[in-house]
Amino acid sequence: QVLLVESGGGLVQAGGSLRLSCAASGIIYNINTMGWYRQAPGKQRELVGSITRGGMTNYAGSARARFTISRDNTPNMLFLQMNNLKPEDTAVYYCQANREGRTFWGQGTQVTVSS
Repeated sequence: QVLLVESGGGLVQAGGSLRLSCAASGIIYNINTMGWYRQAPGKQRELVGSITRGGMTNYAGSARARFTISRDNTPNMLFLQMNNLKPEDTAVYYCQANREGRTFWGQGTQVTVSS
């Protein structure tokens, strides 16, 4: 019911910055909390940060000092500003949305940080 498409990933050197975007389409009214997750090869998918419709944010400890999550409610857009990137940030980054008790995921965008 909710289609999420991420963009903005790519290759960046350590210490650089990227800004990820997520566009929501389909049945998008009543979308509540949205978030960014990431998954590296062979590892579990982990929370990067989340944000409620009202703008309350929550971050994983590893991301708190360097990443900033934000959103626009009209249209439904989610953003992740990533600064001072490190090689360990390399992963596929996924956009998530919650609507009426259901969870939706995007297909992900690859972020690769070189040494």
